[in-house]
Amino acid sequence: MSYQEKKSIVSLISTILIFAGYCLYMYPRHPGGGLESAETFHYWGSFVLILTLFSVFAQIIISIIFTIFFRITTREKVPSFEDELDKLIGLKAFRNAFFVFVSGFLFAMGSLVFFQPSEMMFIILIASGFLADIMGSMTRLYHYRKGV
Repeated sequence: MSYQEKKSIVSLISTILIFAGYCLYMYPRHPGGGLESAETFHYWGSFVLILTLFSVFAQIIISIIFTIFFRITTREKVPSFEDELDKLIGLKAFRNAFFVFVSGFLFAMGSLVFFQPSEMMFIILIASGFLADIMGSMTRLYHYRKGV
């Protein structure tokens, strides 16, 4: 298995664990009150902001640890450049992830059009961001295994 495949697998697993862990941490803190209260908007706004910051920092730390672990276990140098194939795979992964997120965004806005609670909009946006990240990692893994 190549470095890029292993990195995609680590990214996929870490994304799932970070998201699941954060959701399990935040679920008990959900305000049960009214559907449109300021407390509800505060909860969902802080949920998205903290999840984004936490995910970025955790992914950076996991990436550093993975690079060190890869270097120690295989005694190979980590590729320091991207060739044409890496760039093409990255663009395909970005395209697929972007499509998933934009679709989720449109569904979230559609939920407001059909008079769903604002919580539904936040849940759809968060889920589409998570699924977009998963889609990007899976696309990268698929193309590194099967080719472009």
